[in-house]
Amino acid sequence: MGNPSGGTDDAAARPAVAEQLPTVPWRVPLDPAPWWAWALFVVPFIAVPALNSWLWMGARDFLAVGLFTIIGASVVRVAGGVVLYRVDVTAAAVKARTSLLVRSLAWQDVDDIAIVDDSVVLSSGKDESEINGIAKGQTAHAAAVMQAARADAADRPVRRSRPRPGLGVVLVLLYLVLSVGAFLVRWHLV
Repeated sequence: MGNPSGGTDDAAARPAVAEQLPTVPWRVPLDPAPWWAWALFVVPFIAVPALNSWLWMGARDFLAVGLFTIIGASVVRVAGGVVLYRVDVTAAAVKARTSLLVRSLAWQDVDDIAIVDDSVVLSSGKDESEINGIAKGQTAHAAAVMQAARADAADRPVRRSRPRPGLGVVLVLLYLVLSVGAFLVRWHLV
């Protein structure tokens, strides 16, 4: 769930959802993740350790190793946080998983649910969380299921949770060890 890039609310243009709403927990049908998301996530694991082991030993090379490592970590962080791999609608919250984090937003914290540019946007105060990548033609149905779950959760106690790490966090730590370790091993500093 990220911030939307912009758009207008087309709630008036939404078709009526005639189908029976599923029971929760329900998984939002998402399009498969694009090939470039995993490629962008994996390329720094190969490129940055290779660059770091190639650098010549010197004071400025330590700076270069640090910069390569930071740039690669930024690419891994962005690539790992942009694409949604799983979104579950439960009775208490909506939970979204990227490769780095599992985030949860309690229904009592959601002020509005809108469809914006084939995405469902959940507004919570000034914050907006966008659920994009929903299968074509399923956006209105997903918004209706979320609206029904939100209405059902109005009388329930609030269960809030903090973002928790996903598998990608372990991979980022592995990336840091590989990128710095390649330099240290190549120049016999370890």
